[in-house]
Amino acid sequence: MHFSFSSRYKKHFIHHSASVCKSLRIRAAAVPQRDSYFAACSCSGSGSGALTVFLLCEMMADFDHEQLDFLRERHVRFFQRCLHVLPERYAPYETSRLTIVFFALSGLDVLDALDVVDKPGLIEWIYSLQVLPTDDKSNLSRCGFRGSSHIGVPYSSSKGPGAPHTYDSGHVAMTYTGLACLVILGDDLSRVDKEACLAGLRALQLQDGSFYAVPEGSENDMRFVYCAACICFMLDDWSGMDCQRAIDYIRRSSSYDSGIGQGAGLESHGGSTFCAVASLCMMGKLQEVFSERELKRIRRWCIFRQQNGFHGRPNKPVDTCYSFWVGSTLQLLDVFQYTNFEKNRNYILSTQDRLVGGFAKWPDSHPDPLHTYFGICGLSLIGEAELRKVHPALNISMRAFESLRQLQGAWRQKST
Repeated sequence: MHFSFSSRYKKHFIHHSASVCKSLRIRAAAVPQRDSYFAACSCSGSGSGALTVFLLCEMMADFDHEQLDFLRERHVRFFQRCLHVLPERYAPYETSRLTIVFFALSGLDVLDALDVVDKPGLIEWIYSLQVLPTDDKSNLSRCGFRGSSHIGVPYSSSKGPGAPHTYDSGHVAMTYTGLACLVILGDDLSRVDKEACLAGLRALQLQDGSFYAVPEGSENDMRFVYCAACICFMLDDWSGMDCQRAIDYIRRSSSYDSGIGQGAGLESHGGSTFCAVASLCMMGKLQEVFSERELKRIRRWCIFRQQNGFHGRPNKPVDTCYSFWVGSTLQLLDVFQYTNFEKNRNYILSTQDRLVGGFAKWPDSHPDPLHTYFGICGLSLIGEAELRKVHPALNISMRAFESLRQLQGAWRQKST
């Protein structure tokens, strides 16, 4: 006999089950592992009472089985909706629309479901967001990709020249996600003005090695160092940043507990530790910058971030996205295999929305594109079936990464 059992009724079910067991003089051994609340039962009541307990145990077992299912098709539909229409609460993120598109596209790629999107249409839209040099190249330091069409610049997906606009500029995170989306979609990047992107990137780096997001100034921290490293890596040209200054910034951001913060003197954080380690890996400098003793301490700090899933800082709640941020860091440090895959998987799936698809940061919360994407990437890291492998540093699928490598090989041949 099978029952459909919604997670929101779980607490009521457990309370009711305990009452039934008490009335029937039943002893139930509660084993917390995998929520098996009825691991062993003995009954001194009637035959119908024993049957009741059996059915309760069956319902609980069915609930556990449902919770551990990965609902691939619902997540595919969730990302499709993200590409077509977003809820009103996402209106403040209009200037970062390209990032949401990245979560959806890369998520569909990891789900091996890119065939459901209009690739040519998306490629044209992404190119329309490229901030290109004007005829006089006076805006060269402002080039890159913007996050959406919010600025009101005329739509154009050509290679240039750009339309002058006082407030138009690229954004370092949008340039990273824009290039990544084009690679995911199979574009050859032939319309990307690489020199302009790199010039715009150089203009964002500060004396301490960190980066602003936009030319007018913004926060400057490890997130944007990572975005800059990804841009240079994808364009196969490290002239877009002063690597030594960035490395010095990363070194100064190492904390007393061996984690890495957003900047010097700031608290260690799982996200900034990922950004630092991944940036150094893409530069090919990880072993050079940190000694083996220091790397062991970073590994230890990251390993200690696991409870069931992962959290980003000590004494903080577990959050779905850190299964990628911390998990990928451990993968890059060659120790991810020492984490508890089962607990990690169970936590991620506990945040899965079984009705509309997607993942949330916590159980019983609303799903969103960011946590859905990183939840799926976290599952990919532990080898979940039906998912493509993820490149742990660049944060795209290995399929897209291999495509990028082929492009870079062709560029190098052409330049020789």
